[in-house]
Amino acid sequence: MARHTRLDVLAGVHEAGVVPIFYNSDFERARSVVRACRAGGIRVIEFTNRGDHAWEVFSELERWAANEAPDVILGAGSVLDAPTAALYIANGASFIVSPATDDDTARLCNRRKIAYMPGCGTVTEIAHAEELGCEIVKLFPGDSVGGPGFVRAVRAPMPWSSIMPTGGVDGSRESLRAWFEAGVPAVGIGSALVSSDVVEAGAWETITERCRDVLAIIKELRGP
Repeated sequence: MARHTRLDVLAGVHEAGVVPIFYNSDFERARSVVRACRAGGIRVIEFTNRGDHAWEVFSELERWAANEAPDVILGAGSVLDAPTAALYIANGASFIVSPATDDDTARLCNRRKIAYMPGCGTVTEIAHAEELGCEIVKLFPGDSVGGPGFVRAVRAPMPWSSIMPTGGVDGSRESLRAWFEAGVPAVGIGSALVSSDVVEAGAWETITERCRDVLAIIKELRGP
């Protein structure tokens, strides 16, 4: 059972304005990444289903968080079908993210009151995901389907849409300004926050500093 409610997850995403995205097959390194993000002020974190036995690493990571970092909200990304979503939910995932929209996964997450953020690349896909009950949709790949201009155009006739881009967000002030001025509630950032070279070097403070910098920029962009 998820430690955090769907409402808590959505509120956490909106509050921070950024969700770090990463994968590592080693539990110790994965834990260090989560610790670094948390130290930088971000507590909603997406662990992607990218490698063999990824769910086992996630399960261990979630058990650690439950005991040592209960404020951390862990979700699973790159989840393409309901059986995989069920596996991660059974191991404590508080939210599910996908590069595509899957109706069965949406129904499963609704039944379990789990936040589901599916990938969308067209207005029709966004509308369909919202019809399935998705509060936040993932624009993926954000830089390839129209960028901030696409978000701005969609929200003109659909101002209720909460669109979180992943892909094409580099963490710079210019990039973040373009997305937030277009009306996104949050962005998903992968290697710009958690890059492989930093992880290999064990430079965890670098990740912490990156998280702090991005949060500061987002706070400034949002204004008082």
